[in-house]
Amino acid sequence: MNILIAYASTEGQTRKIARYATDYLIGQGHCVELAGAEDACDAEFARFDAVLLAGSVHAGNYQKPLIKLAKRKAAALAQVRSAFLSVSLAAAGTDADDWAGLSACVNRFAEKTGWVPPTVMHVAGAFRFSEYDFFKSWAMRWIASQKDQDVDSRQDKEYTDWAALKKTLDEWLAGA
Repeated sequence: MNILIAYASTEGQTRKIARYATDYLIGQGHCVELAGAEDACDAEFARFDAVLLAGSVHAGNYQKPLIKLAKRKAAALAQVRSAFLSVSLAAAGTDADDWAGLSACVNRFAEKTGWVPPTVMHVAGAFRFSEYDFFKSWAMRWIASQKDQDVDSRQDKEYTDWAALKKTLDEWLAGA
């Protein structure tokens, strides 16, 4: 299959996940193009068999370039096999309220863009303390403490389950 993966990343974990998905799918024999959301705005989606948009949740919202892309390409996304990969720390847990919040974030994204993703992949993100300023580091340590997570602000902490991501990608493409 010819696949486009377009992403928006704030601290770099979504970019890492998108790169991993690209490498994995190429290894499975697919032709994959990886692009930042801003660059993908000019892409002709009709030349792809499948499109995966990836972004991360920050304060309940996704990145503006990703919203712009999905809004601009909503009709084209409806014409190809498409999916939305949502990266968040909440996806690392099992709290029902957190998962309801993630669903609400995806629903707001769909309302803003006009694209209702037929497949949503929730992937756990990371604490990227190496990318945070003082205030964000403090806020993220507070969030971690509220979830009984032990984090060291001198070290990044990754929650992404790479094996689960492979399985999710395989399941998505198996229906193609």
